Amino acid sequence: MNVKLIKLTKEYEKQLGEMIDEWRADQERNHTNRSPYVIFKNDYHDFDFYLEDLETKEPTDRKVPDSVFFLLDTDRSRLLGAVNIRHYLNDALLFSGGHIGDGIRPSERGKGYGTEIIRLALVECKKLGIDKVLMTCDKDNIASAKTIINNGGALESEFINEDGEIEQRYWIDLSDE
Repeated sequence: MNVKLIKLTKEYEKQLGEMIDEWRADQERNHTNRSPYVIFKNDYHDFDFYLEDLETKEPTDRKVPDSVFFLLDTDRSRLLGAVNIRHYLNDALLFSGGHIGDGIRPSERGKGYGTEIIRLALVECKKLGIDKVLMTCDKDNIASAKTIINNGGALESEFINEDGEIEQRYWIDLSDE
């Protein structure tokens, strides 16, 4: 597995389009969610705007600064997924959402990339000075819970979210690393 996290550049415009199109088609067929939301909020066809608006640089009432990385398979020059790292938690993120939102494109799921993207994201969290990372996922998203647990996630609690779904809150302690 030769993968690494990258920041999106013009060089990966075609690969981004292929990944987003695959994800959207899967969502329409299977009604799966698209996470991390941030990579779907804008139309990638206006690539310059997409890049400019991908990350939150200044905090607002609802948003905190974040970093967005893409998981690149260096052997195939293929984008496998994306991860959104929030630099700190506001009240809303502390309740639901946490520090990390991640996702793997449908055709690459079940191959260990979910665990790997979180592992690499935790390295970035440590660089940002985040020693205790909160991640949340729907209780019925067994694959997501497994990737969090594989990276040291400890279940803290469950709650009913605004969609009426049971959501789980996991903490990953990075202070010893």
